[in-house]
Amino acid sequence: MIRQVLFVALVLSTISRAFAAEAGKPNIVVIFADDLGFGDVGCYGATHVQTPNIDRLASQGRRFTDAHSASAVCSPSRYALLTGRYPVRHGNLWNPVFLRSPLAVSPDRVTVADVAKEAGYATACIGKWHLGFGERTSTDWNAPLQPGPLELGFDYYFGVPVVNSHPPFVYVENHHVVGLVEDDPLVYGKAAKTRVFDEKMGLDQIGGAEAAHALYDDEQVGTTLMKKAIDWIRENADKPFFLHLATTNIHHPFTPAPRFQGTSKAGPYGDFIHELDWIVGEVMACLDETGLAENTLVIFTSDNGGMLNRGGQAAWKVGHRLNGDLLGFKFDAWEGGHRVPFIVRWPGKVEAGSESDALVSNLDLLATVAAAVGRDLGPDEGPDSFSLLDTMTGAPDVEVRDHLLIAPQKPTHLALRRGDWIYIGARGNGGFTGTRVGDHLLGGPAAHLFTQQSNSDIVGGAIKPDAPEAQLYNLKEDPSQRINVIRQHPQVADAMRAELESIKQQPTAPHAHPD
Repeated sequence: MIRQVLFVALVLSTISRAFAAEAGKPNIVVIFADDLGFGDVGCYGATHVQTPNIDRLASQGRRFTDAHSASAVCSPSRYALLTGRYPVRHGNLWNPVFLRSPLAVSPDRVTVADVAKEAGYATACIGKWHLGFGERTSTDWNAPLQPGPLELGFDYYFGVPVVNSHPPFVYVENHHVVGLVEDDPLVYGKAAKTRVFDEKMGLDQIGGAEAAHALYDDEQVGTTLMKKAIDWIRENADKPFFLHLATTNIHHPFTPAPRFQGTSKAGPYGDFIHELDWIVGEVMACLDETGLAENTLVIFTSDNGGMLNRGGQAAWKVGHRLNGDLLGFKFDAWEGGHRVPFIVRWPGKVEAGSESDALVSNLDLLATVAAAVGRDLGPDEGPDSFSLLDTMTGAPDVEVRDHLLIAPQKPTHLALRRGDWIYIGARGNGGFTGTRVGDHLLGGPAAHLFTQQSNSDIVGGAIKPDAPEAQLYNLKEDPSQRINVIRQHPQVADAMRAELESIKQQPTAPHAHPD
């Protein structure tokens, strides 16, 4: 009898500890906005748009002022978030992937979703994917779309398979196009009926699948993704969960629901920000209603900086500064291409209303999630990722990384941040080079004629003939990158150039985070 009592007590004790361990694991919600610039949010200085929900998230948590996407381009940035690896380690991932591209992440690569799932979490990705499907080029959209998100650690996926400006304009759920029927397949070719946002961009034409396309209403995409996210939270409220909500807001075309149209002072660009803020508010309200807010770590950030497309130019004309006072835009090596909003909230753990100027990146989410869920990482798991838990929950000046490799669109302009310095390996922006106002691809030196931003290497919308071949800026002294000081500090530039080349040559990295 005594043995039986002791055995029962031992079992109950084990069960109690298991439940206690589960209870101690925070839920994790990552809201990954699309093309949201450093100056697109009220708490980062925006005045032509109102973002009360995002601002409230900052007032209840910590706002970071020196946060960066690992790439100024959408697909490489998403690769970095999922894998904790610099995109340059992928070999050729510099540009967005489109509807013909295979999956850009090897299923053998440990992802942030794998880390959470192996710790007992329910995992979901809802929203924009933009990392390809399957193993071959071209993707067969009529067959099961695998490998895909489910082969990278997510239990559930629902969302926009590529981007809201590029076909196919359908939803994908898990391995299949939603609403696709066998006798009406998706087809490629010039004869296909197309719904391309801008035919001048020369994007692939795709048609057919009328039933599937009919389910995709541009003005309802944000609402659809939000509802899927909060429904999934409610369905998984009784267990620890990891949700990656990747919005299409605020990527062009700017198609908010009718209730948000005309509500901002920055045109459709600003209206789309208003819808994004509402989405954030609905997710926060769901966490409150389900009693999960107190034990949920919420991370809000963007995949890259704001883009000076036609909508961005229209917003600029009325006074909205997409990236604040930063130089450059999406795709650029300049700060406007990759310095982004980054806000964390974890009641009781993260100091409410605090601000940090520590250097952080979306690369760091894998190691951060691993630390939060108590999952050890192997030598090549998230090798470039640093855990931000101490930076989030400790004093605002706690720093865990002192360097960061940043990938713009052009490999020639790969940049290295080291302390207050940033080194850029070539002249100019490293991104778009459109020369005409109104051009969707307006960027670089020519954009200066439109924005009137100042840089010592540029005059009259062109690089000066005698400008240095590379760039060096001290961001503490010159956050707007007005003066290239590479000739004044050649030793700093040489050391950073050598370090950048060393990182590029490494097939993998020494573990960035502490054991």
